[in-house]
Amino acid sequence: MRHVRSRALPASLAAVLLSIATLVAATDAGAAAGRYAALGDSYSAGVGAGSYLSDSGSCKRSTNAYPYLWKNAHAPSAFSFVACSGARTGDVLNNQLSVLDSATTLVSITIGGNDAGFADTMQTCVLNSESACLSAVAAAKSYATTTLPGKLDQVYTAIHSKAPNAHVVVLGYPHLYKIGGSCIFGIGDTKRAAINGAADTLDEVIAKRAANAGFTFQDVRGLFTGHEICASGTVWLNSTTLPVDESYHPKAAGQSGGYLPAFTAGA
Repeated sequence: MRHVRSRALPASLAAVLLSIATLVAATDAGAAAGRYAALGDSYSAGVGAGSYLSDSGSCKRSTNAYPYLWKNAHAPSAFSFVACSGARTGDVLNNQLSVLDSATTLVSITIGGNDAGFADTMQTCVLNSESACLSAVAAAKSYATTTLPGKLDQVYTAIHSKAPNAHVVVLGYPHLYKIGGSCIFGIGDTKRAAINGAADTLDEVIAKRAANAGFTFQDVRGLFTGHEICASGTVWLNSTTLPVDESYHPKAAGQSGGYLPAFTAGA
């Protein structure tokens, strides 16, 4: 067997490889040293996912929520988790932005669903007639297209002002229902389709305003496909449940399987 002698790398190639290794190491170190702030509503707080932090009170921030999971995986130098159950755009402006500053490098947020009347619309659709449901959905969609854009602009402008050096990831909302799926208890396909249509309208508005602000929008609808309420596979969303405020929110599997990958891809 012929012996093949190893050869030393040319000095120029060795220098290039060393430069690449140094750049990669610096990039990894920079990512680890980042300052991350998680803002928004119950979908970012992790309501419905269990394992709530004792100091979060009625905000119900969960250790199973995507911001907390991302923090565990990436070990940022600072982590501010202020997303809160029931938050609207005004709550973000008044109660959450104080954690941001020029040193903040990464921000995540879900917001807009409560402004558009998500909880009230769901209650109407579950408890009342089809016509009442369709009227409630139409009102929510009208709000989303006429009033919500201005409110989102205020939030996004304020985030950029407080954290001018941050990369901001805005996440949307999933479809709640599998159309044609089977549930022992639940609402019919007409109501399900209307509710999913409201999510589409909301996501379209949020995506446009985020893009206009120069932020990254991450759509979670595709990731949740096949995992909606009434789907035949593993369901990632709570249906009507107790406590009531956890209804129609992602379970722990929805946070880890849907929101975390979407946020990671955008971050």
